[in-house]
Amino acid sequence: MGDLVSLNQIVPAMPPEVIDVVREVEAWNGQRPQVGIRTSHIFHNGIYRRTVFIPAGVMITGVLMKIATSLILCGDAVVFLGSDWVRYTGYCELCASAGRKQIFVALADTYLTMMFPTKVRTVEEAEREFTDEYDLLASHRDDMNTILITGE
Repeated sequence: MGDLVSLNQIVPAMPPEVIDVVREVEAWNGQRPQVGIRTSHIFHNGIYRRTVFIPAGVMITGVLMKIATSLILCGDAVVFLGSDWVRYTGYCELCASAGRKQIFVALADTYLTMMFPTKVRTVEEAEREFTDEYDLLASHRDDMNTILITGE
């Protein structure tokens, strides 16, 4: 039998006042020199997968999520979960709730993959499905996207 899921594998929704704190950090971070963030988009078998590469030493903030997703973090990063900073190292599978806006600080090169089931067929539609802040996404700022749509 497998082990029970650790509470550190749950990325909870955040109250509005905590989301406001993340927005303040986001505004401050936006004044610093920016690093390009590579984003990979894959549509396969009714699942949209979005992977960002966060270089070591870089901090990013996520957008406010409208839907629950699964996250896979591979690397070494600390993540602000609203009441705590949690360090994730190696390969980590996370259950992430709607109503969250995280801060990620990569201590080593880190990959972060978000996925969710969808019926849409374009990156733009998928982005609008998971957030109203799609204009803040690195995929809009940096021309470092790869897209694969398998048609299956």
